[in-house]
Amino acid sequence: MKIGIGSDHNAFQLKEKIIQFLADTEYEVVDFGCYSEDAVDYPDVAFEVSEAISEGKIERGILICGTGIGVCIAANKYPGVRAALAHDVYSAERAQLSNNAQILTMGSQIIGPEVAKKVVQAYLNVAWAEGSKHKVDKIIEKEGQFVSQNYKEAVVASNCVTN
Repeated sequence: MKIGIGSDHNAFQLKEKIIQFLADTEYEVVDFGCYSEDAVDYPDVAFEVSEAISEGKIERGILICGTGIGVCIAANKYPGVRAALAHDVYSAERAQLSNNAQILTMGSQIIGPEVAKKVVQAYLNVAWAEGSKHKVDKIIEKEGQFVSQNYKEAVVASNCVTN
């Protein structure tokens, strides 16, 4: 399985520890940055990982910022992406089992490296339980309505400007 990982500068150290943790596993890890403790905007990294998920370049993602909230919100803005914040093993398992979350988010100021490793392992070691498919389908359907409506509005707006 190909896993994408990204963080902002607040979580750079934890991201590096998670990459080291995954190095001896069967997972192929793609690092989307950041690559130092120099300041970066977390939405930029979250959008890169979300786009890679959407395009099928990676199967799952891990995003880390100070609290995990910012990257979760940013990732969930990308159509077709479901990101879930988890700081414990049970939540990480449920993110995948119940919600088919393609991205796990965590906060480096909330969770320590050893617990983070257990959370990542729990998230990656479970597969989506198809029993909740109807719930996820409802989410996908609603998202499709909004995306479709926004597309229609953008087309109308662009036609008004050019005419």
